[in-house]
Amino acid sequence: MAAVAASCCKPSSFLGQFHSPSSHHPDNKMIDLQGKSQCTQISGTSVPVPRITALFWGSRKSTTPQEVGLSLGDFTLTVSTSKDISANEVKPKKISLSVVSSILDVSPNDWDACTLDATSPEKYNPFLTHAFLSSLEESGCAVKETGWMPRHMIAKDECENILGVVPLYLKSFGAKYYPKLQCCVPFTPVTGPRILIRNTSFKDQVFDVLVSALKDLTAKSQLSSLHITFPSEIECQKLKGKGFLQRIGMQYHWKNRNYKNFDEFLMDMKQSKRKNIRQERKKISVQNLTMKRLRGYEIKAKHWDTFYKFYRNTADNKWGSPYLTRDFFHNMGSKMGDQVLLVVAEEGEELVAGALNLIGGDTLFGRLWGCQPRTYYPSLHFEACYYQAIEAAIELGLNTVEAGAQGDHKIQRGYLPVTTYSCHYLMDEGFRKAIEDFLVRESSQVRLVMKLLHDSGPYKEVIQQT
Repeated sequence: MAAVAASCCKPSSFLGQFHSPSSHHPDNKMIDLQGKSQCTQISGTSVPVPRITALFWGSRKSTTPQEVGLSLGDFTLTVSTSKDISANEVKPKKISLSVVSSILDVSPNDWDACTLDATSPEKYNPFLTHAFLSSLEESGCAVKETGWMPRHMIAKDECENILGVVPLYLKSFGAKYYPKLQCCVPFTPVTGPRILIRNTSFKDQVFDVLVSALKDLTAKSQLSSLHITFPSEIECQKLKGKGFLQRIGMQYHWKNRNYKNFDEFLMDMKQSKRKNIRQERKKISVQNLTMKRLRGYEIKAKHWDTFYKFYRNTADNKWGSPYLTRDFFHNMGSKMGDQVLLVVAEEGEELVAGALNLIGGDTLFGRLWGCQPRTYYPSLHFEACYYQAIEAAIELGLNTVEAGAQGDHKIQRGYLPVTTYSCHYLMDEGFRKAIEDFLVRESSQVRLVMKLLHDSGPYKEVIQQT
């Protein structure tokens, strides 16, 4: 296999010039940070590396970030020859980095090519797709007005092919802690890669370049911090090695042990837990409720309109903020088709509750739940969110159901705690040290709690999930 070398500058010299988006703006100024040309030794030869020029905006006095496209500079990546690769196969690759203010500036095919892994299709994550993220923007959910200004980072080669993308947002809510950069899927605590790299011989080097650019974007924009939330464990370990603080958390997931049906799953449970689940499921028919699982074209506009009311009811009852709009559900449903699974409960011909799920490569992601206001149906939440999801995963041959954060009550229904991760790059050294000390103590407590929960789990034998 060819060895790959990348010409990467130190963070302090990674970015070059700032050009004011408006020469009349009092808070903008020219910053010249160009350094000397550097060289990287590749197979005994010295390869010149061009200086890096990049664009940034604002100063410490700025309170409103400028909505402009940003060029973050060029990198040269070179594949060195090995005995089984001819010299004419070795070609330098120039990687250009930029920031766009909307995912709509990137074609769906180009974006999604970075989210797919042809060698591991089971890792497919629907929340990272252009369809899902563009639905958030087009419906007014993840936009500047809600405190989520899109700042997606793009890496292209010399032929304008996109090699990597980063879903990135400038968050601003008025407090001194803000603005900050957050690499994530807005409003969605679902684990998955966050530095999305196309499968090329340069993918590791493109990853390194993008991470360096993220750190320098944070520094030169004079932001408080950069947060990469719910990355994969492998990605988190890479980021930890690049100066990010690591935080662990806990969610509850169900694992499919090659079950043929729901009853076979129940046979793995302790007798008392198995009995409790069967009693809860019987309550659904006693209340004359009918459960349905709808996908794709089966989900009509009326379903989304009603589900939006359920969603608002849940947010209002929990004193939450309804970040998602009615248009989001319609847009997402239209764009994502069969990847959407909507569980609904009907009383007669009336919809009384629903649970939204998305289908990934090997995972069913449970996201939102809601029901009619001022009504209560015993055990309906457990049926719609947990048991229907398990049945669907078994039918679809999926390995996992992710039921999200919170709720120790999920454990006795077959969902066990798993570790989640987040990575944090803080600009203030004093603040960073305080947070680092806290995270050490917090991590030990989280691991202790997870062990206790596993040891007292609902299964006949201890089932370890990581």
